[in-house]
Amino acid sequence: MSRLYTATNICLTVVSVIYPLIWYFGQQYIGVTPIAVLMAVIWLMRACLARTSYHRMISSVVMVIFLCLAFIRSATAMYWYPVMVSMMMLLIFAGSLFSSQSLIERLARFKMPDLPPSGVRYTRKVTQIWVMFFIMNILITTVLIVTEQWQAWTVYTGIVAYVLMGVLFVGEFLYRQFCLKKEM
Repeated sequence: MSRLYTATNICLTVVSVIYPLIWYFGQQYIGVTPIAVLMAVIWLMRACLARTSYHRMISSVVMVIFLCLAFIRSATAMYWYPVMVSMMMLLIFAGSLFSSQSLIERLARFKMPDLPPSGVRYTRKVTQIWVMFFIMNILITTVLIVTEQWQAWTVYTGIVAYVLMGVLFVGEFLYRQFCLKKEM
């Protein structure tokens, strides 16, 4: 079951990353229903194999959304998937700011269990930056959908958003390695 769980997560990640391209080109050739059903099946597998009830619930909700999209056959509604993913990430990151440890702090503690107070403050700020990134991503993607800029939507959600995430991730890593290493 562990291999199937890993394979399902890899499949879901790959399909989610290339979803803008799948949808942009797939809608012309195979239509809404097959793509929505494919996404629903992948999320169903994720729900069935989820290790926590929280992940099972989230996966089930996304699966139901895709089944509804398959039923109503709304091409425009299919463009909202990247917004949904960004909203889930926003909730995860922002929600962690209300707990004793932010998400980035939890990740940092894997490498440095005795994170100093300056590290705790830093990781909280990095989590806040990611929250702002997801808000910006949601807003840009929503504007592209509302204005029906489908080619720009494909380029932004399929390329630009990932480049921006990579720049943020690498930029923070380099800053931490070269500028903060002395402090932490």
